Amino acid sequence: MKRLLGPLLLAVLLIGVGAAIYFSVNQQFALSQVVTVKGVIGSEKEAFFTDPRVIEALRKGGVVVQFDKAGSRKIAATDLSKYDFAFPGGVPAATKIRKDHPTAKAYDEFFTPMVIASWQLITKVLVDNGIATDHGGYFTLDMKKYLDLVANNTRWNQLKNNTDYSVSKSVLISSTDVTQSNSAAMYLSLASYVLNDDNVVQSEADIQKVLPLVAPLFLKQGFTEYSSEVPFQDYVSMGVGKAPMVMIYEAQYIAQAAQTNGISSDMAILYPEPTIYSKHTLIALTPNGQKLGELLQNDPELQRLAVENGFRNTNTDLFKQVKKDRNLNLPDTLINVIDPPSYDNLESMINDIQLKLTPTP
Repeated sequence: MKRLLGPLLLAVLLIGVGAAIYFSVNQQFALSQVVTVKGVIGSEKEAFFTDPRVIEALRKGGVVVQFDKAGSRKIAATDLSKYDFAFPGGVPAATKIRKDHPTAKAYDEFFTPMVIASWQLITKVLVDNGIATDHGGYFTLDMKKYLDLVANNTRWNQLKNNTDYSVSKSVLISSTDVTQSNSAAMYLSLASYVLNDDNVVQSEADIQKVLPLVAPLFLKQGFTEYSSEVPFQDYVSMGVGKAPMVMIYEAQYIAQAAQTNGISSDMAILYPEPTIYSKHTLIALTPNGQKLGELLQNDPELQRLAVENGFRNTNTDLFKQVKKDRNLNLPDTLINVIDPPSYDNLESMINDIQLKLTPTP
């Protein structure tokens, strides 16, 4: 028995050592295959790329992502030669980048509708005045009726049955800087559609028709931030006094529900009627950028984590589960969704508004 035990133990030891060497070599090989991919992204995706679970899933796929942040309009106008990928929000910016980089590959990764973060006391006033509709957990906002209020310079204390928010501030949705940010550009796209008799702005005549009506939506706001992150955090931390209605991405609201402070019972979410999607398209400028684009598009774990971070994709069952887990009653699908104008037409409207925002010397 002793004669047999010795060689057997030696064989086990050799197998163990061999296995350790094998796994160590494979681990080192795997690490050597990890590439660093640098890009520029819209700030609304920062939480996704800094999620430790996303970082780990990307590393397993052979990618480490480094990124800069910028407004989507700025991304579209930036020299991208030092980047492997650009990841703006919205179709117009992505289209412009693809036009400027015809050999680049595009990957539609996920999307999110534009929504309005508000408060229960505000939605009550809006419902009582026939401007919003209660759907039992979320609300819809009639954009035509809202825009009529803005055109008439209506103030909150002029609305009927308004005892909880009877202030002299104008009825106005707060947004980001339309000259820099995609979320504000989507707001402009939506308003211009409604004010163009429910038609996408397609010509200079359309632009001149709607411009006097859409410009006040931004001119009356005063100072605005370039990033959608800041007004949403102000909404969460500063309450209704800062801004009763804030144009945000639905993904921000869903992601907030997973945080410790979460979504409080006095908060509310309104879907503009009609609304608009912000599609998040990754533009791969190099082979490493393509590796990231394909990984985000095809890896089930990363697709799951995108939904966990509030975005929508083709996995509707997972979206329903996330809503359930976070006690959110939100629409599974949206029917009345419009397209944005072309990049050139949207840019023309933004440039005209920018001229009005710029003080005369």
